[in-house]
Amino acid sequence: MSQEIAVVGSQEFTTGFRLAGVRQFENVPDDQKESELDEAVTGLLTDENVGILVMHDDDLEYLSRSVRQNVETSVEPVVVTIGGGAGGGGLRDQIKRAIGIDLMEEDENS
Repeated sequence: MSQEIAVVGSQEFTTGFRLAGVRQFENVPDDQKESELDEAVTGLLTDENVGILVMHDDDLEYLSRSVRQNVETSVEPVVVTIGGGAGGGGLRDQIKRAIGIDLMEEDENS
């Protein structure tokens, strides 16, 4: 079974992904994130068709503690956050969690 990429966030955030062909998305306006983002993220986390969930790094602060913990520990789907000041370390940790190995480890030892 093939899984899809899903995106959750403001319409401005999801539009680029939709133009690139992502068909599964949840638009949550900025002024409704505190009340609706938990439900949107939870719905996508439990969708068997979603293999990767993309969201903006800043949106993590709107999530309740339990949903945020689910996002941070989710292996399937893999949750990728974009933006913010995390730099490469956050993405590195997400890739390591997703596939179980640190692909950049050899680069540091060289």
